[in-house]
Amino acid sequence: MSLALVHSRAKLGVQAPSVTVEVHLASGMPSLTLVGLPETAVRESKDRVRSALQNARLDFPSLKRITINLAPADLPKEGGRFDLAIALGMLTASGQIPTDCLTDCECLGELALSGELRPVQGVLPAALACRDQGRKLILPRANAAEAALVRGLHIIAAEHLLELCEHLRGERELAAVDSSAGPATAPITADLADVQGQAQAKRALIVAASGGHNLLLFGPPGTGKTLLASRLPGILPPLSEREALEVAAVQSVCASTPLTSWPIRPFRSPHHGASAAALVGGGSQPRPGEISQAHQGVLFLDELPEFDRRVLEMLREPLESGEIHIARAREQLTFPARFQLIAAMNPCPCGYQGDPSGRCRCTPEQIERYRGKLSGPLLDRIDLHLAMHNESFSLAAPQPGRPTSEEAAGWIAAARDRQMTRQGRLNAHLDLTGLREHCALEAADASWMEQAIERLGLSHRASHRALKVARSIADLAGEKRLARTHLAEALQYRQLDRRSG
Repeated sequence: MSLALVHSRAKLGVQAPSVTVEVHLASGMPSLTLVGLPETAVRESKDRVRSALQNARLDFPSLKRITINLAPADLPKEGGRFDLAIALGMLTASGQIPTDCLTDCECLGELALSGELRPVQGVLPAALACRDQGRKLILPRANAAEAALVRGLHIIAAEHLLELCEHLRGERELAAVDSSAGPATAPITADLADVQGQAQAKRALIVAASGGHNLLLFGPPGTGKTLLASRLPGILPPLSEREALEVAAVQSVCASTPLTSWPIRPFRSPHHGASAAALVGGGSQPRPGEISQAHQGVLFLDELPEFDRRVLEMLREPLESGEIHIARAREQLTFPARFQLIAAMNPCPCGYQGDPSGRCRCTPEQIERYRGKLSGPLLDRIDLHLAMHNESFSLAAPQPGRPTSEEAAGWIAAARDRQMTRQGRLNAHLDLTGLREHCALEAADASWMEQAIERLGLSHRASHRALKVARSIADLAGEKRLARTHLAEALQYRQLDRRSG
């Protein structure tokens, strides 16, 4: 009897444990038993492994009683990623490869009937876990480029089970995989200078980007709301290596974006008919939703009131915490969701309230019902609300003097550097203690701010958000202390939650 321990980490989430494959060979009636809550694809792995071993000219211990245990026993196992671990465990247990060659290795991969190694999803989280614990990673050659995004990781990649076994026995040396590239600088594809007019909206976008604030743009159709939102990723600072790996890890699990676009900040724009599971994550086998796929990037919700109100209310927790907790009867997962929300909406059902043409025929009741789809708690969590209006149309080429994305990105990077040096986080993520420390006001300014908040009828949360926005405005100007001009501009961006009358 012998035992082989091979691990496979292929889930994304704080509470996702590793899976240990144990292979036990014993005398008795020949049989092959797979235990540990395997799903259908995992149960079928024993047939793929048998055929792969035979086609690779390796011995399948068919005259033994084989027990394959996937631990922990109470965690459901799904997918074909366990094939390689099971095959190597059987080869080690039967003495066809040395036991000590797998003592510091993790492995995952699917096997074809011919013995070829096929790629699987979720490689990057496994690679990160291997690097953190100082272990090697064995995987298909097709997944090598993805795993190589993790610097300092020892990767063993093969195209066929036979060549992998020869490498483990010391008979053949596999080509090394370079894992020292790291992220590159993402090019700017959409320039802010392309947007005509809308100087105030551009200013609000730059303020939002500088502090990581959420932004709501509302106005008639065709004013440039979507155009402005699409320019936000181009003015945000490049992803750090840690952030880029977090983004790529989510994309690896979801298989949503090819690695050729890495490390560009995500820009997700789900349709307003998206379900709750599609937006925040979930399902019978929980997977990350749009908010997690927008992690470290931008989530753009166009036609915001057209989303189901119950779906929008689910955004309240991740907007505060930067993560989403998915609880099911058999497992609980935590997915990252530190996104920047940019939303757009019309001022009324027809979209033309306040238009000089007077084409709007919506009644006050219809407008109230339309805006009532957005709850007060959700609006409180959106730092800036800005009305946009139609401006004169021109076919002329962009004139000099408009801020380009490159210029705006420089201002925003400098403001963010001030924030990280001062408090170690963006202004939008300040807690109450940090707010009191870094957004302190002079006595006269504090009194003025309190009176303004009372007149506007802002909630405590909205007031705190306004102070954070004012701090970002001061950082853009290079000012160390908040002044009344910063406060006044921040209050101008709270237009949808003011007291009527």
